[in-house]
Amino acid sequence: QVRLVVSGGGSVQVGGSLTLACELSGLTKRYTLGWFRRAPGKSREGVASIDSNPWINYAKSVKGRFVVSLDKDKNILYLQMNEVTPGDTAKYSCAHTSALLNNPLGDGWAFRHWGQGTQVTVSS
Repeated sequence: QVRLVVSGGGSVQVGGSLTLACELSGLTKRYTLGWFRRAPGKSREGVASIDSNPWINYAKSVKGRFVVSLDKDKNILYLQMNEVTPGDTAKYSCAHTSALLNNPLGDGWAFRHWGQGTQVTVSS
């Protein structure tokens, strides 16, 4: 059974940095891991993903500012958020599927296991 536990959310000022962590248990040999966010009144957005190839994807809105990485020794997925803006305010969740996806950021429905989410608030 795959379990994901998210930590690291909080408040950060515009232009600052924050790192989210997603502790994984039961990680499969083949996988796609993703970070998703949902802001109030908006639909869920895929932020970044990494799979077992490894193939990394970023949403256009965060490319160049966010970095996704996986520590395989510790089984922790990270999302390093840099140069944050108020538009990054949302609840962030990590997710796992044992499949390799062609469009991981657009296919949130394909992820079977989800972390509980953590709130990130960017203030000016």
